[in-house]
Amino acid sequence: MTTIARDRYLTTDGLRELVILDAFDGSRLVVDRREADQGDPRLLAHLARDEPDDNARLVWRDYLANPQRGARPLRQSDFRSRPEGERERAEKVFRPTVLRDAAGRRYFLRACGTPIELRWHRAPRRHGSAPRCLSAREVVGELEAYEPVCGITRAAVERFRHDRGVSVATLSVELKRVESSPIVLNRRLREAVLAAVSTHGVSLSAIAMACGRIKHDQRGNGSGETSWLARRVGLLPSSPGARPNPWVHSDTLALIAREGLGIAPREVELP
Repeated sequence: MTTIARDRYLTTDGLRELVILDAFDGSRLVVDRREADQGDPRLLAHLARDEPDDNARLVWRDYLANPQRGARPLRQSDFRSRPEGERERAEKVFRPTVLRDAAGRRYFLRACGTPIELRWHRAPRRHGSAPRCLSAREVVGELEAYEPVCGITRAAVERFRHDRGVSVATLSVELKRVESSPIVLNRRLREAVLAAVSTHGVSLSAIAMACGRIKHDQRGNGSGETSWLARRVGLLPSSPGARPNPWVHSDTLALIAREGLGIAPREVELP
């Protein structure tokens, strides 16, 4: 992730910095945050891929000139969303697409029910069985990727928003939940943990201990809670017979990234 510091200013909260952060598909986020710990990030603007960095300077100038300096908190979903203008252009074109997961199972949007509504479905394994209706979040989890699920869903919501014959109300709510949820995919975090183990010889126990997850045996010897770590990164299921969970809370992801692996959380977040 590229971070370009352009300006700093002093407040009663301490020194703050204005930076540009890489985001989805070459776009960039203009952010105001504390310099000491990068905390309290505020989104000032979302620059499109073809916009020059000089536009950020114009945003900062107007922002610093305003004594109230109102800006909403930066969200995880900002890093995987398109700028508003690009998003509007992309959503005008809806192309029905069949997606496949690693096991070859097929996912697609299908109109069903009474009243008729557009929902995600998974094709059955057995011939003659009905497709299973899934939420957008479930499809994202099965594919362990936000795109193109979110892109197809956005386009469908925009295409049928004013169509009285097909409802996209549920689909629209599901999309908002995926984009705003603090529960995020753990695939890239899992890959980073496995790379640290195989390439650098770091043990799962050491990573867990660095995160403060320590257990003691009868003699008082401490070791890392490897099962806790393995469940959070999707290596072990949360309960017997279940599948490993593809999701993790963003706070836990940040903890494992910073303390356990010594890297920035952005490096293991999926766009």
